[in-house]
Amino acid sequence: MNFGFSKKDGRSPQARVEPASVIAVASGKGGVGKTWLSTTLAASFASMGRRVLLVDGDLGLANVDVQLGIAPETDLAAVVAGWVELQDAVCPVNGGAGTASGFDVLPGRSGSGALAGLPPEEAAKLAATLTSVAMQYDTVLIDLGAGIEESVMRLARACDRCVIVANDEPTSMTDAYAFIKVLRGYAPSVQPWIAVNMADTRVAGRRTYEALARASQTFLGFRPPMAGIILRDPKVREAIRQQKTIVQLDPNTAAVDAFQIAEALVRGGAESTEDSQYARSA
Repeated sequence: MNFGFSKKDGRSPQARVEPASVIAVASGKGGVGKTWLSTTLAASFASMGRRVLLVDGDLGLANVDVQLGIAPETDLAAVVAGWVELQDAVCPVNGGAGTASGFDVLPGRSGSGALAGLPPEEAAKLAATLTSVAMQYDTVLIDLGAGIEESVMRLARACDRCVIVANDEPTSMTDAYAFIKVLRGYAPSVQPWIAVNMADTRVAGRRTYEALARASQTFLGFRPPMAGIILRDPKVREAIRQQKTIVQLDPNTAAVDAFQIAEALVRGGAESTEDSQYARSA
């Protein structure tokens, strides 16, 4: 299979001297807002003036295109099949990367057996290609599938950091810890970060983070940094229904929390930010 990166319609971005930061967004279980956070982070990084590529890496159950309301002409499955070059499958959102609020998306395909059952060597080749694409952007986000399957971990291993999304449900916390544990063994060079989503208050969100951080420190010997806390917000559901990013719908809602996570990823940590906002609650 050919995972080449061609120049389509002269739209290929200029190569950088240094590769972009490649950040995976993951979760131990579904339903915690992983894809929503991926699209919101893409919009947040774009608003900082960064060139962003969002890759739908949920092999077999992709839905980034649905959340964003786009209808791509082709997708990652066509790239894997060798029908199109990778750049030809990139779809611009809100004007595309390099515009005030736009970014690029490499869409996946829902229900694709070809992607869900991608052989290990092809998954590794795809991961390497995505790493090379990082030379064309400032930030590459990969929305991983939920769980700890090998295909998920192969893509995660291609990243610099991995934001694990969790909420306060026991199943979410248990599965998030399991993901951190497997990632630590499978890709020790990838830094896991914890993002708490749908928290009722910042104090409650901090408790969820501390529970995961303590478990990691006790049993794995390290404390993952906190990416941030996102408060529960009814406008998130409305944004998903309207197939818009919440940055477009209302930038003064949960978008603020996601923007702070983007800032933390650039800055290197969110501990001081969250401490200074402890008094703020939903």
